[in-house]
Amino acid sequence: MPLSASLMVIVLLATMALGVPITWCLGLACCTAIYLDPYLTFSLLSQKIFVGCDNFAMLALPAFFLAGDVMAKGGLSKRLVAFADSLVGWVSGGISLVSIVACTFFAAISGSSVATTAAIGGLMYPEMTKRKYPADYAAATQAIGGTLGIVIPPSTVMVIYGNITGVSVAKLLIAGVIPGIITGVALCLYAFVKAKTSDFPIGDRFSFINFLRTFKSAVWALIMPLIILGGIYAGIFTPTESAVVAVFYGFIVCLAIYREITGFEIWHIVKETAVSTASLMFLVVTAQMFGYLITHYRIPVFVTEAFMALASDKYIFWVLILVLLLICGMFLEVGATNLILGPILAPIAASFGIDPVHFGLVFVFLLALGQATPPFGTTMFVTCGLSGQPVSRVARQLIPFVSVEVACAALFAFVPWFSLALPRLVSG
Repeated sequence: MPLSASLMVIVLLATMALGVPITWCLGLACCTAIYLDPYLTFSLLSQKIFVGCDNFAMLALPAFFLAGDVMAKGGLSKRLVAFADSLVGWVSGGISLVSIVACTFFAAISGSSVATTAAIGGLMYPEMTKRKYPADYAAATQAIGGTLGIVIPPSTVMVIYGNITGVSVAKLLIAGVIPGIITGVALCLYAFVKAKTSDFPIGDRFSFINFLRTFKSAVWALIMPLIILGGIYAGIFTPTESAVVAVFYGFIVCLAIYREITGFEIWHIVKETAVSTASLMFLVVTAQMFGYLITHYRIPVFVTEAFMALASDKYIFWVLILVLLLICGMFLEVGATNLILGPILAPIAASFGIDPVHFGLVFVFLLALGQATPPFGTTMFVTCGLSGQPVSRVARQLIPFVSVEVACAALFAFVPWFSLALPRLVSG
């Protein structure tokens, strides 16, 4: 490994150990490598930052941030939470369960983990903290729920994986349904146990009258997912464009129907959204630059070759894949891991007799899991930007959630039925 690459990793670990904010850790590590490597220039840094920002999918971020702020301050969020509370608020951890389930449903709309976290996190994080949940735990709940965004169809990552490996995209997409639902249930079970052991607040006992009252109050908010879903599946707009639709719908409902915000307050909401978006983008682009340098030095390829030399059968292969992708998820952006390791690992999996759709599903699932692991976790960055919580505190709360998803990944790896049942059913 070149000296510049070694020092880049050392600088990253040393600055993290000193408690430097993760954005500056990544930035200083990148600058160190570029300064020492004669084949790299600082103009490359600005180019990669621009390319990282010049992404159509990233347009959803400010729109979903704005939609979340509008709903939170315009009355939609409190009505939705009141309705959800009438259903499951009497259960320990009811609001945290609502956050995870909402992320599961929104994943079927956006196909993006970042967009899922931004949309649901902007709505549910303020409500969880308002109900006296620890701020770092509330932020972690949104981050882990967002990981389901690229598992449950539609999933842009699965489409890319299918294209670069030759695996049927249609089968890959439908393969994510059962694992996505099972993972959502498993995360809810952990949230329930956590609420029980931590004595989190519980709402009033279930009341059917209260259910009807809150449903009537929240009906305008409940219609919005139907509009977005119908528009996407009818081909009227894309998931990214649905973010803008959500913003306009939120403004119309909050200004004309609920009338809880004024035109003057809109300016403050937009200003707060701009600040949140700028902070998040600074995190994202530095992490993307670091991911580029990791791939430039071929570190993932070296690690993969070393791991594969140890595999003697498909079970050991699966263990090595779990470890490898968990490590890669800590440092690499999902797109980079997908493009680099997908074509390398898919043929090796086939040589062990593993079904290509089965391997593709587990591969993408582990990529999704990596989005919630430090130091480079995109959903973690989004929720930290939303909440203002430091990465270190949110990361600690994410450890049990991540452990649940690791257990799910192992289940899906060693039991092919979960990945292949629906594809086989559809193909007859």
